[in-house]
Amino acid sequence: MVMDTISNMLSSIKNASAVGKEFVELPYTKVNEAILEVLKKADFVAEAKVFKEKESSHKSLHIDLLYDDLGAPKIRKAGRISKPGRRIFKGYTELKRFVPGTGVWVVSTPRGILSSNEAKSKKLGGEIICEVM
Repeated sequence: MVMDTISNMLSSIKNASAVGKEFVELPYTKVNEAILEVLKKADFVAEAKVFKEKESSHKSLHIDLLYDDLGAPKIRKAGRISKPGRRIFKGYTELKRFVPGTGVWVVSTPRGILSSNEAKSKKLGGEIICEVM
């Protein structure tokens, strides 16, 4: 059974923030941790911590969600762009620039997972993993 952990993470975050939860816990992957670092820098999540319970050998991610002053979730839309069945790649000239706080494309580049703004400024293209707004 193939499971897309990135799509699972995005939908879990989106659903948890829609019902007003303070945090969500998900299974750990290095890619998810890197994506969450980008979302943290873009001010869409408050904190992402890796933890391991004593009785388990598996790591998990604890994600603290952010809300605006009116209580609305910061993440209004989150979706996968490049999917396991159809990968989407863009050169740095094709990457979108977002105004800070409005949205972010998460891009997998040869230098790691970056936001589209960072990748464009470093002149790096790559796979467009997801879009968060």
